[in-house]
Amino acid sequence: MELAHRTLPRRLHALSGLVPVGAFLLFHLAVNASAMRGAAAYDEAVHRLQRLPFSLALEVALVFAPMAYHALYGLYLAATRPTGDPGARPGRRRLAIFQRATGIPLFAYVLFHLWTTRLVGVREHDHAGVDLFHWMQALYSAPWIRTAYVFGLLCATGHFSAGLWLSAEDWGLARTPAARAAAGALAAAVFVSLAILGLRTLSAFRLPPSS
Repeated sequence: MELAHRTLPRRLHALSGLVPVGAFLLFHLAVNASAMRGAAAYDEAVHRLQRLPFSLALEVALVFAPMAYHALYGLYLAATRPTGDPGARPGRRRLAIFQRATGIPLFAYVLFHLWTTRLVGVREHDHAGVDLFHWMQALYSAPWIRTAYVFGLLCATGHFSAGLWLSAEDWGLARTPAARAAAGALAAAVFVSLAILGLRTLSAFRLPPSS
């Protein structure tokens, strides 16, 4: 189903998955990748963002509000159209199922991520005086949290990449089988690249082996 033929809520849902939610995912991964350069680089990158004027207001308006809409409307679609649009081609229906399969646990992961990093332990007003790298390192040392973060990362990058593929069709950029195959290859490349970047970043938080 092309984007222009969808209702306004569905158009907003599709667009919000790319901008700003998808853009924030890329930005978030890029900032966190500074952890691969060590504790000082990571702490400086995060603290620099927190020193921006109106950072909390911008975060709520440009990230949390669109993300909440995308997530909640996505859950509504998953409940009412669990296999996608009626009459869609089989490949698109499989993509829709994959979107549901990654989106639902991703919703739970985002809440978990916010809870572990923003709502408990290190609070917003305490961030400036905290060594965030080593705080994250201690958090990530728990095997079940490490597993949750890896799973959440794969769901986020997979969900976003599949969304790019679907959007290519919605915008009329992948009408033919060859164009759809090219869009699929590009989406797969995006997923692999982002997943590797995220996994390498998470590995930077692993505690060194005890001597």
